[in-house]
Amino acid sequence: MHKQTRITVAVLMAVSGFSAWAQTTPATPASQQMERVTVTGSAIKRIDAESSVPITVIKMSDLRNSGVTSVEQIMSSLTGVQQSTNAAQSIGSGSGGASFADLRGIGADKTLILLNGERIANNAVDGSAPDLNMIPFAAIERIEVLRDGASALYGTDAIGGVINFITRRSYNGATITLGVDLPQHAGGEARSANLGFGFGDLGKQGFNVLGFFSVKKEDAIAGDQRAFNKRIVGGLSNSTDPANYTQDFGTLYNPAAPTCAGTALIPIAGGTQCKIVTPNFVDFAPKSNTVSGMLKGTLRVNESLELGAEGFMTRNRVTTRIAPVPYGGYYMNPTMPNGQPNPYFPTSHIDPTFDDGSAGAPAFNPSAAFANPVDVQTGFAYVLWRDFPNGSRAQMNENKQSRLVLSVDGNAANWDYSIKFSMNKNTVDQNLTGGYGDGDMIGEGLLEGVINPFGAQSAASTALLEKAALNGKLQTATGKVRIFKATASRELGDWLGAGRPAQIAVGVERRTEDFDSHPIREFAQLVSASTGVDPDATAKGTRKVSALYTEVNVPVTKTLELTGSLRHDRYSDFGKSTNPKLSFRFQPSKEMLFRGSASTGFRAPTLFELYSSTAYTNTAGNFNNPINCPGGTAIPGASAANCNGQFQVLNGGFIELKPEKARNYTLGAVFEPMADVSLGIDFWAIKIKNAIAVLPQSTLFANYDQFKQYFHFSQPGNLLSITSNCPGPRCGYVEQLNQNLGGTNTNGIDLSAQYRLRSNVGQFDFALNSTFVNEYEYQDFQGGPWNQNVGRYVGAGPVFKWQHNLTANWAYSGFALGTAVHYKSGYLDFTPTNHVSAFTTTDLYGSWSPIKGASLVVGIRNLFDRDPPFTNQGDLFQSGGWDSRYANAAGRTYYARATYSF
Repeated sequence: MHKQTRITVAVLMAVSGFSAWAQTTPATPASQQMERVTVTGSAIKRIDAESSVPITVIKMSDLRNSGVTSVEQIMSSLTGVQQSTNAAQSIGSGSGGASFADLRGIGADKTLILLNGERIANNAVDGSAPDLNMIPFAAIERIEVLRDGASALYGTDAIGGVINFITRRSYNGATITLGVDLPQHAGGEARSANLGFGFGDLGKQGFNVLGFFSVKKEDAIAGDQRAFNKRIVGGLSNSTDPANYTQDFGTLYNPAAPTCAGTALIPIAGGTQCKIVTPNFVDFAPKSNTVSGMLKGTLRVNESLELGAEGFMTRNRVTTRIAPVPYGGYYMNPTMPNGQPNPYFPTSHIDPTFDDGSAGAPAFNPSAAFANPVDVQTGFAYVLWRDFPNGSRAQMNENKQSRLVLSVDGNAANWDYSIKFSMNKNTVDQNLTGGYGDGDMIGEGLLEGVINPFGAQSAASTALLEKAALNGKLQTATGKVRIFKATASRELGDWLGAGRPAQIAVGVERRTEDFDSHPIREFAQLVSASTGVDPDATAKGTRKVSALYTEVNVPVTKTLELTGSLRHDRYSDFGKSTNPKLSFRFQPSKEMLFRGSASTGFRAPTLFELYSSTAYTNTAGNFNNPINCPGGTAIPGASAANCNGQFQVLNGGFIELKPEKARNYTLGAVFEPMADVSLGIDFWAIKIKNAIAVLPQSTLFANYDQFKQYFHFSQPGNLLSITSNCPGPRCGYVEQLNQNLGGTNTNGIDLSAQYRLRSNVGQFDFALNSTFVNEYEYQDFQGGPWNQNVGRYVGAGPVFKWQHNLTANWAYSGFALGTAVHYKSGYLDFTPTNHVSAFTTTDLYGSWSPIKGASLVVGIRNLFDRDPPFTNQGDLFQSGGWDSRYANAAGRTYYARATYSF
C-alpha cells in the first residue's frame, strides 16, 4: 500500500506521524506564522501533518525518476492495491478503456478518488469509480493515500480508503519534459511530452496562475507479439474459417478436419470438427492517445481571503482489437434463388430432408442488399463462420473528462472556512472502427450462396462483405456531478490542560448526480448481431444528496489525543445513512507513536447499478454447459459445441438494491529507534455486508446445482445459446444481474521500514513496504457459505497473501541511481490443478543533472524480462495463459526522460 519508488525524507513526516525527518526551512520574521493545512482524512486544518490515521504520501518527483508516466502505473505498484482494472482489460469488454484503483481488493467502487480534495465524475460507462486516466498527470505534485475507511468525512465510496491527487498550489517559471518508452519486444512503444508554466507571486503580488499540458501516445501490443501467448487457455471458438457446419448440433463438421489446416485452427477429439484459437487476434495492450490540460488561478484579496478557480480537461482515446466477428449458427440453403445448386453448400453429412421447424420462412429482414430475402429451405445447414475478410473487430473508445472548481478560502472570527462549487462531467463514446458488419446482410449472403464460408471469396462475395462493413458511433454515456460544499474549522481552547487546544470542524455538502447511457439506436440495430448490443438498452437516472458532517480533535494529555467525526447523508432515491468514526493518537516518546481507529462506512448503489437496462452479451471466457456437458464431456446426443464454449449472458441493473455497509478498524505503531531509521506496522480490518456485485461467471458455471435459478435454457433440448446472432430469451441465457450478495471480511497488516545512510560518497535511501493479507472471505449470497480467497483464485480472482516493494536509491552531486523490486506471492489457480508462481520484477534507473534546471533520467523496467506467470483463468476476454490485472505484457522496457526548467 505504500509507495514503491524512491522515498525521500520530505515525505516521511506524513507516513510516520513524526516531524523528526521533515525538511524544514529556518524561520525568518516573515515565516514565523506557519501555514495551517488540511490533510487527507481530516477536515481540521493543522500546522503539521501528524494524524491518527495511516497516510502514505507519494512524491511525483520520485515516481518520474522511476519512469512512471501514468496514474495507472502508480496504482499497479501500491502493495495495498490487490487488483487493478486497467486499459488492457478494455479489450473485448465494455469498460471504455478505463483504469481503476482497488484498495484492499474489495472493489474499485469502494476506493474514493479525489483531485485536490474534491470528487471528480465517475466513469460514465458503468458509474463505478473515476477513470484514473482522466487525472491530469503532469499537474500532480504528490499523492496522499489514506489507508483507512473515511465515510465519516467523505460519505459514500470511502470504505477501502481514499486516494487524493494533489496538484501544485502555485508555480513560477516553466518546465518541459519529453519521454520515450521502448520495449525490447515488438509493440508497446510510448512517447510523452509535458509542459508546465506559472507566473505571479501570492506573497508579493497577491496572485498566481499556473497551467499544465500533457500528451502521451502508446502503441498496441498485438496478440502475436509475445511468445507466452502460445499457452492455450480458453479463447477457443466453434466459429472458424473455414466454417464448421451442422444440421442438428449433434455433431459439428469441418472440411479442414481432421488436420484442421486453416486460420489458427486446432483439431478436436472425434476428428470431424475444428476450433479456432483466438488469442493471437486479441491485443495484449491497446493503442492509446491521452491529452490533458489544467489551468489554475489564485487571487489573494487580503491576508484573510483567497479566491480560486481551477479547470481541467482530459481526452483519452483507447483503440482495441479482437478476433473477427463470429457468425455462428447462420442458415445456409442447398439451392440458390435462381434454382441452381449452392456451389458452397457442403455435400457430406447432410440430410436433404432435414427441417427443425425453421424452413419455409425468411431468416432476415429486407435490406438494401437483399430487397426480397429468401425462405430457409428444407435440407438447410447451420454454419459457424468467422468473418476474416473484414478483419479484426476494432473499437475506439473516446473518454472525455472536465471539471471546473470555484473556491473561496479565508478566515473570519477565528474560523478557517472554505466554500467550493464544482461541476464535473465525463463522457464516453464507443466507436466501431473496423471488422463489424450488418449481420442481416451477411446472414442473407450466407443463406443464398453469395458468401463462401469454406474458402476463398469471389468478386461478388467480396463486394457484399465490403458493403456490409459498418463503422460509426455505437453508444454514448454521460455522467455529471455538481457539488456545493462548505467547511469551517477553529480552535476551541485547551479543555483538558494538555498544552494544545481542542479543534472542531463542521461542514455541509449538496451533490447532484446525473447519468445517461444509450446506444445510437439506428446504428446499433445494424450491428447488433456482431456486437451483442441491444439497440433499445438504455440507462438513465438522477439523484440528489445532502450531507452534514463534523469532526472534533481533543488533546487529552500531552501524549494522547482523541478525534471523533460524524457524517449524516440523505439520498433522494434510497434513504439515509449516518456514519461515525473514533480515532486516537498516542506518542509516549519522540521515538514511539501508537494510533488506531474504528468507524462505519457505506456505499450507495450507483445510478448505473440501479437503472441500467438489461442487455445480452457473451461470457468472457469459455465454459461447459452444465446440462449437456457436465465435467467437460458431452452427454450422448449433445454436440461438442456444449463444451468449452461461450454462452449468452443477461446483464443489467436492479432498482431494489440496498446500500453496502461496512465497519473499519485500524491499529498501528511507528518506531524510530535512531535518527534516519523508521519502522511502521498497521493492522487493518474491514467487514462489509450487502455487497453489490454480480455473481462471477466462473462461480455460476462451477456451481450449477446451487445457482440453477440463474440458468434459462432454450427449447428444444437444453442448449444454451453459443452464438452472437441469437440475442434474447428464446436462445437461452445465464442471468447475471446486479444484486446484493452476502458479506466480505478481510484483514491484514501493512509494514514499512525506511533507512537513510549519509556518507562522503553520497546519500543512500532504502525502503521496504509490504502488505500481508491474513484473511479475505466472501459470500455469494446472504447467509451462504464463506469462500476463502487468500492465496487462491476464487470468484472474481485471487487475493495475494504478500505484496512487497523494495527500493534503494543513491544520490551524489547531480547523479542518482535507484532500483525497485516488486513482488506478488503465488496462488492456487482458477483450475486448482495449477499453482501460479510468485511474480517478481526489478526496475533500474539513473538520473543526471548537468546544469541547473536540466535533468536526464534513463531506466529499464522489468530488467530481467520476466514473462507473466502462467494462469489458466477464464474470466477475462484475453487468454494466452496470463492475467492482465496483475501483470504487464510489455516485458523489458527501456525509457528516457529529459526535463528542462527555466
